[in-house]
Amino acid sequence: MLGLAQNFRFAFRRLRKTPGFTITVILTLALGIGATTAIFSLVEGILLRPLPFSNPDRLVLLGDHLGAGPNTPVTAREIAIYANATSAFSSLGGYTDSSYELSGAATPEQVKAARMSAGLFPTLGVPPILGRVFTPQEEAGHQPFAVLSYSLWSTRYHRDPHVLGSAIELDRRPYTIIGVMPRSFEFPLQTGHLDQAQLWVPLALTPDELSDQNAGLWGYHMVARLKDGVTFSQAAQDADRVAQQIMRSFPASMSAIHIRGDVKPLPEYAVEDARPVLSTLFAAVFVVLLIACVNVAGLLLVRAIRGRREYAVRLALGARSSVIIREAVGEGLLLSTAGGVLGLAFAAATIRVALHLLPDSMPRVDAISIDGGVVIFALFLALATGALCSLAPAFAALRTNLTESLKDGVPTGSGAVSHAWLRSTLVISEIAVALMLLTVSGALLRSFQKMLAVDPGFRPEHVLVAGYHLPLKQYPTDISADQFNQAVIDRLSSKPGVVAAGVTNILPGSGMSGGAAYTIEGVPVASWKLQFAMFASTQGDYFRAMSIPLLEGRTFTANDRSNAPLVVIVNQSMARHSWPGQQAIGKRMHVGNPRKEYPWATVVGIVADTKLGSRDEPSADQWYYPAQQPATFNGTDMAAELTGPAGGYITLRSALPPEQMTNILRSTVAAIDPMLALEQIQPMNDVISNVEAPRRFNTDLITGFAAGALLLAIIGIYAVVAFSVSLRTQEIAIRMALGAPRIRIAQLVLLSGARMAVIGCALGVLGSLAISRLVSSFLFEVSATDPLVYLGAVLTMMLLALLASALPAARAASADPVDGLRSH
Repeated sequence: MLGLAQNFRFAFRRLRKTPGFTITVILTLALGIGATTAIFSLVEGILLRPLPFSNPDRLVLLGDHLGAGPNTPVTAREIAIYANATSAFSSLGGYTDSSYELSGAATPEQVKAARMSAGLFPTLGVPPILGRVFTPQEEAGHQPFAVLSYSLWSTRYHRDPHVLGSAIELDRRPYTIIGVMPRSFEFPLQTGHLDQAQLWVPLALTPDELSDQNAGLWGYHMVARLKDGVTFSQAAQDADRVAQQIMRSFPASMSAIHIRGDVKPLPEYAVEDARPVLSTLFAAVFVVLLIACVNVAGLLLVRAIRGRREYAVRLALGARSSVIIREAVGEGLLLSTAGGVLGLAFAAATIRVALHLLPDSMPRVDAISIDGGVVIFALFLALATGALCSLAPAFAALRTNLTESLKDGVPTGSGAVSHAWLRSTLVISEIAVALMLLTVSGALLRSFQKMLAVDPGFRPEHVLVAGYHLPLKQYPTDISADQFNQAVIDRLSSKPGVVAAGVTNILPGSGMSGGAAYTIEGVPVASWKLQFAMFASTQGDYFRAMSIPLLEGRTFTANDRSNAPLVVIVNQSMARHSWPGQQAIGKRMHVGNPRKEYPWATVVGIVADTKLGSRDEPSADQWYYPAQQPATFNGTDMAAELTGPAGGYITLRSALPPEQMTNILRSTVAAIDPMLALEQIQPMNDVISNVEAPRRFNTDLITGFAAGALLLAIIGIYAVVAFSVSLRTQEIAIRMALGAPRIRIAQLVLLSGARMAVIGCALGVLGSLAISRLVSSFLFEVSATDPLVYLGAVLTMMLLALLASALPAARAASADPVDGLRSH
């Protein structure tokens, strides 16, 4: 222990004598360790940290496989059937996302919520911190109870412990607060961090939701807890058995639909979308750390070579090799510990900023923090980095040639020549990994540019949108909702600067969608195949407000009301797929399969395809219907399948910037219904930007890593070339004294830098080709082996390598040969 302390004291004294070198190494390590720690905190918080439920590894998400398609949610009927018919689960519960106008005791606001069955809280195993949750008897009795989230309790009720028993109004109906959940409780998990549920109410399925007419509405979810000893495969078999039982209870109109049970671990489901992105980011930041370590190892190696006379004297006097190694490792550990502490502070600041920049689709953001596990990771990383970085200079010191190093005025610096290959190898490896990041960054940038060049099918400029939800108590019928919508449209249309106003229930470019099976006229029942198309209701001058081009036919008019013939407008993709080689105008379709005797609707128009989500997603078949016709469009019993809760999105196109129309929109709605809370009032460009945020975030972050790696690689090239020039001072002086032109001296120096760059680029290209399959899943209309990307990356690296070598070359070419000969 005493010897170890002496080694650290000796290392500290040496480092204190060279503050420039010490600060450079610490800052380099802090950058690498800090960036790695920041990304690790994301990975640990989102992927590695257990869900905030009791024994979360035993929780599963239950769903359906519909035909040959992907897994889907479940129907309302399945929740009760699974609860009674399964044997693999100790408990289960169902839920569905919802949204309510929250009023009472404060300003009305629109809040995200979830309707949850009473069995779901015990299944998750998280008790409230105040009060209780609702019971199965209360749910069956449709009791109006509400359980608050910690954030809503804090922001709206200021953590009042006496909030239990208070009355609130949800959609202007009284509810009683009976509980408050802990800060860590977040459910459902499939939404982004801006869409977390703020309260929970009983699921209390209605007779309409359980009716045959709604038997095909897959809009609910189930979570179950596996019994002790039951495996996932056994649970899947049990779920599949129940799915067969459910199919036998389908109404005759759904006989063509086949489902299979689907069981997925809840922790896996919660992070499945984020896992590929975070894994890629962690790999990228690890590369940056590797480059930083190589740079530090190179700097320590140069330091060891410069101190070769000192090492030679100590070895000649009998110093043991183990002592030299311990001192070198101690010096590396001191530097890396300081870099680790500084990097941890850098990571904490980075996380604070990143929480505001992360895309909304990133789950479990509240779990991200610099906790004990992250601190331990950072310190372990620092110690491992210091130990590894110091090994190369330690062994280089041991390989010192005693005879040459002890000579006074070694003329050629040949004692360091034996280490030239090691210095060059370090720099070449830096160039190779930097080029790999550069090619990935270039591919992502090209991919993002390709995505931005895609026509979304509408013009978002000068469009303002606002969401709203009409309380059922004040707007109990479709007619009352239509009257509100029309009043908003009429008043907005009369305002100065307004070009067009409309209402829809699905915003294009927002990631929202609503799909339904449909049947086209003339298809025999025997040959009908299950196919889905997205749908949306519109009212007012919606197509003009969004600038969706009309390709054929007409748009909806005021005459397309509930007592008029039913009409639809289809997009170009649906017209092409449903009526190939035919004129779609005048054709008829209806919702559901051929066995459902719903009224036919006539196609009166064809519009351009619009992207429902990000522009890199394929266009989907879509149709539109007038908001005034839902009650008769597919039969009164099925109207809820199309419309859902009354409400939607107001779309407003103006000649002015959309931000200037916000107050006009608010005041117009308030004049019609002062209690109605608008949500997400924002320009349409912001809606699109939010959906595209994940790709932009990934691109920006990888590009930042690539820039950092490139900078470190260039610094490494400069350091090695400059050091090589200092070792060859006498050789250069002799060449100049014998008549070598200065341009030739500069060429020799530049050639040494170019040689390392060429080898590094060649290895980097091979590495990029090796990881191309991993990168391709993140690209849009760009190949991971795009020659232009590779050529641009190689040219950039070669140019910067020559620039890094230019300054040492200029110094060598301008040196005085007399001074060079005198210095040795």
